[in-house]
Amino acid sequence: MVQDTNIEKVNSLKNKNKSKNILMVYPKYAQTFWSFEYILKIIGKKAAYPPLGLLSIASALPGKWNKKLVDMNIESLADSDIEWADYVFVSAMIVQKESTIKVIERAKRFGKPVVAGGPLFTTGYEDFPDVDHVFLGEAEATLPLFLEDIKKNSCKKIYSSFDTFPDISKTLVPDWNLINIFKYNSLCIQFSRGCPFDCEFCDVVVLNGRKPRSKSKEQIINELNALYSINWRAGVFFVDDNLIGNKMKLKEEILPAIIQWQKKRGYPFSFNTQVSINLCDDEELIKLLTEANFTTVFIGIETPDPNGLEECSKYHNKNRDLLQSVKKLQNAGLEVQAGFIVGFDSDTPSIFQRQIEFIQKSGIITAMVGLLTALPKTKLYKRLVETKRIQKDKVTSANNTIESTLNFEPKMDVKQLFSGYNKILKTIYSPKAYYERIKTFLREFHPPKRKIRRMKMYHVRALFGSLWILGVKNRGRRYFWLLILWSLFKYPGLFPYVIGYSLCGIHFRKLA
Repeated sequence: MVQDTNIEKVNSLKNKNKSKNILMVYPKYAQTFWSFEYILKIIGKKAAYPPLGLLSIASALPGKWNKKLVDMNIESLADSDIEWADYVFVSAMIVQKESTIKVIERAKRFGKPVVAGGPLFTTGYEDFPDVDHVFLGEAEATLPLFLEDIKKNSCKKIYSSFDTFPDISKTLVPDWNLINIFKYNSLCIQFSRGCPFDCEFCDVVVLNGRKPRSKSKEQIINELNALYSINWRAGVFFVDDNLIGNKMKLKEEILPAIIQWQKKRGYPFSFNTQVSINLCDDEELIKLLTEANFTTVFIGIETPDPNGLEECSKYHNKNRDLLQSVKKLQNAGLEVQAGFIVGFDSDTPSIFQRQIEFIQKSGIITAMVGLLTALPKTKLYKRLVETKRIQKDKVTSANNTIESTLNFEPKMDVKQLFSGYNKILKTIYSPKAYYERIKTFLREFHPPKRKIRRMKMYHVRALFGSLWILGVKNRGRRYFWLLILWSLFKYPGLFPYVIGYSLCGIHFRKLA
């Protein structure tokens, strides 16, 4: 018995000291509103954003472990990569489900244990019985437990942090050495997690809670320094669910520190992020954002109909002039991108034209219009289950702007809903309406001089690509040339914006 115990201790010690080969896989996205694959090819990029979650996980793994990251949106996953690995880590969102299934199947064919996490698994891990170890919730709470269990040869099936949302004030700087940063259009950073609002259709509160948790000023500066040190000099996306969830800390600590950092280095980064519409109520915050060189904000507007806003608990959008709120942000130098939804119970056939008119008048160029989708574990999903309106045979992809499917029974006639939805897309992304919307935006947009884009090599590629594709090959070239001439005459300093937005139109029209 004593001898057996000693053997166990020796084996445990060997396992504890043994270096592991960790293969981190980011599955391929299905085509989405934000994938921009047509445009990325023109400017010489492979993907819009890197897998920030996996890069952050990599930093938290033991330093002596060997790590390799394969982003399947950038490169292929080779059998030799899987053979090399002791563990295959997979992180994914719902829109990556199809590719994720294939990755897991390949790993299991080689007999490799699969460790999985991310929104796809947190809200639907039951769909992946072949996964060996599942992280539910945020890795700051679950990864340390898993690493301890590896030492003891006693890893569990499920590691859950649903009972608590972890402190992120000690989260490490992502390991940017694992990827080729120049394959991406933008890099990423995160200040906070969670959103103070509780919209019925949104799964943010399920995944990250309603009380925003944030990083320290020192953490943010360290992360900016890390991006700067690897020679990144372009866009950076703050991936926060709602950047302004903690306004006080943002205004008093974070933004002043970023402004000082940017000024000292000649503004190497432009930032974009996600916020709620109540940003327009805080002029001091708007000013700080623009001084820090935030250029773009995505806002969930959803619908111009107050009944729809009431239905989905979007109370902070009610009792305000949404159109003037958008224009106020544009006037301050922020491009507003926005999400819109049709398919609410309160929607009537008039909603489709109302959405079109709002989008056109607002000058919101990037308007993501989607069918309402009941995401797993959301309040909407629970309500529709209770009223027996969920169609469980319909797969939830969360890709509500591409795949014209519904996973619930709407109040409106289905054919009418699809017809109206398609009418919105065909209208707002037709060349005439789209180029007219660019004009509307430029009339309202007043960026600080430092934010006017300077020509870089990918801008040159974009320029010649747009002139050939939009000015010669594509239908609607008449409207393109009218926009070019108009902008050169009226707003020559904003010409790079015109080229960029025009190219994006190629992607949007393919989706419509």
